[in-house]
Amino acid sequence: MDIINPSGKKTTVVSTDFCGRKLSLEVNRVGFRTTSSVLVKYGDTVVLGSVVVGTKPVVQDFFPLSIDYEEKYYAAGKISGSKFIKREGKPSDDAVLIGRLIDRPIRPLFPKGYRQEVQVVTTVLSMDPSFRPDVVAMLAASAALMNAGVPFDGPVAGLRIGRVNGEFKAFLTPEEREKSTLDLVVACKDGKVVMVEAGAKEVPEDMIIEAMHWAVKNVQPALDLQRELKEKVAPAEQKYELVLPDEEIQKKVDKWCDGKFGDKVRGNVLERAQILDDLKYQMHDEFALELGEGETDNEKVEWYDENLRDKYNQAFELAVHHEVRRSIVEDGVRPDGRKLTEVRPLSSQVGILPRTHGSSLFTRGVTQAMNIVTLAPLSFGQVVDTMEKTDEVRRYMHHYNAPSYTVGECGRIGSPGRREVGHGYLAERALIPVLPSEEDFPYAIRSVTEIMSQNGSTSMAATCSSCLALMDAGVPLIRPVSGVAMGLMVDVPKGQEITEKDIDKAYVLTDLMDAEDFAGDMDFKVTGTTEGVTALQMDMKVHGLPVEILEKAIKQSHEGRMFILKHMLEVIPGPREKISEYAPRIEKLMVNPDKIGAIIGKGGETINKITGETGAMVDIEDSGLVTISGNDSEAIKKALDWVKSLVEEPEVGKIYEGTVVSIKDFGAFVNILQGVDGMLHVSQISDKRIANVADVLKVGQKVRVRLTAIDDKGRLSLSMRNLD
Repeated sequence: MDIINPSGKKTTVVSTDFCGRKLSLEVNRVGFRTTSSVLVKYGDTVVLGSVVVGTKPVVQDFFPLSIDYEEKYYAAGKISGSKFIKREGKPSDDAVLIGRLIDRPIRPLFPKGYRQEVQVVTTVLSMDPSFRPDVVAMLAASAALMNAGVPFDGPVAGLRIGRVNGEFKAFLTPEEREKSTLDLVVACKDGKVVMVEAGAKEVPEDMIIEAMHWAVKNVQPALDLQRELKEKVAPAEQKYELVLPDEEIQKKVDKWCDGKFGDKVRGNVLERAQILDDLKYQMHDEFALELGEGETDNEKVEWYDENLRDKYNQAFELAVHHEVRRSIVEDGVRPDGRKLTEVRPLSSQVGILPRTHGSSLFTRGVTQAMNIVTLAPLSFGQVVDTMEKTDEVRRYMHHYNAPSYTVGECGRIGSPGRREVGHGYLAERALIPVLPSEEDFPYAIRSVTEIMSQNGSTSMAATCSSCLALMDAGVPLIRPVSGVAMGLMVDVPKGQEITEKDIDKAYVLTDLMDAEDFAGDMDFKVTGTTEGVTALQMDMKVHGLPVEILEKAIKQSHEGRMFILKHMLEVIPGPREKISEYAPRIEKLMVNPDKIGAIIGKGGETINKITGETGAMVDIEDSGLVTISGNDSEAIKKALDWVKSLVEEPEVGKIYEGTVVSIKDFGAFVNILQGVDGMLHVSQISDKRIANVADVLKVGQKVRVRLTAIDDKGRLSLSMRNLD
């Protein structure tokens, strides 16, 4: 039965087979007052993609596009685990990251100068637990925009790909994701890639390239289905005006700038910035009369148009970007004078902060990142409770901060934004594959990057500084990790489609800086070890690139990563043998999971007693891993011995310090372990004959005994004879 739509429109549904499941798109069932709403169903996952286009006059000097991902606990049949807050509130970090994942392939597909306010909201209404819903939400956002009448050069669709049993697969189950060496999201647009994000367990670059080819091929049904829906809906195209640079002003500024750049704006980054500022002020003087700031021969001009000044400034910035591209493409010279494959000057230090557990300062050109590592017991890990995850504990946490002063600007200091969350997550993802296991290194680890100065690729600086600080803290990494940002400029006429035939016109830049990022076509970050890639993030500023051109960038990145890694190992060749004296000491013990109850005791009585009397902290994992931590080694030893006594299994042939608990005519019962008593027969008390046991032993007396046997019923036989 169709839902009655107030506008009289009928429900429209289209469907297709997509990676082994039915994919359907449906409009005019919900969201009557949105500009466009699409219900996407895939398996048992249902996502609503909605778009609202603002009707207010355009006043912004940027494109006010917002894309949000809303996770609902009810979609997974859950109620929040918080004891105090049950309503969904502030988006989790996972929701923020997925929102960015959807935003990055969509934003570049709007025309430059489009300024109408557009809000995209994707809401997960039902979640199939057998796969993640993020790429379904990406599809919902794209489908809704396709039917909103906006100048969106879509559609786009993505796949989250893993590698299972040597083969690529999309929509992996949680169990398959655990086994997979690759977790790759690729967003595509008709045979081209528009966004890539990956986490990997040291996989070779060739595997990532092969996976991108696989994604481009297998995502096409989702793109075709969106076009089919748009054809049936036939949305009316909305009127809009592009806010583009004034052509006359641009011609004037370009003419004025001709010959004024050249060598004097190449070289030192800070000097270059000052030279460009000086040139801008000279331009203001040149066009002072037009800006209402100068004087004629007869009178002083007193009017002032700030909007007009902004147009001249924008034209000047565009002229600078054009010069950056021209210099790289024609002269092979970058803004700071480097070659295309050259990394900026590097300098680093470790152990720079005396009381922290690990610290580093990584400097690459003007970009500088300080990292501080803190170690704590495993119980200090972060409990994550989201729609997809229940009480998952993050043992390694990377946090990234970049205040406004790092770019030489004034700004409000507030909570981390989406950019800070995203950059921190990328650096975190880069290090996770090389962290030691909890059993080998039973610590929770917090790594905080404080950006000190920015000029491009701070997320890669955060990765490198984090690795240095972890090694300084004595964290036994499997292998060190380095990261590098790559840029791309394709020398084709504006508006021309970029194909694999243009590979010789693609100029790849190693170690991207701000000026090149603003003028370029792609921003690509890759991290890894000598053995392979651990994380990757790739964003386009053009409407998609063929895999062949991306392959060129990926392969060139390897040389840059290795150059930076060599520098890092010259600073600190490997993890320190010992952790900081200020870090908590931790002893670990693996016990039979069935014995956990004995350590905890009724209502936590036993574990609380251990903690209270020794001063050490005792943490227990479900796997049976027990960690005992504290700053006092004697307290740790006392607590460890106590725990051992609670869980130790009796061992035949071993000598124990026992306590006599009862006297019988035929012998005595001796307690050798917590809750474990053995029988000491009168004949085993001494080599001499004993008439009365009470003449030799007393209740409470400490005795040394050997466990000689355990019978079929679990009864223990003890002896005091021949202990030496």
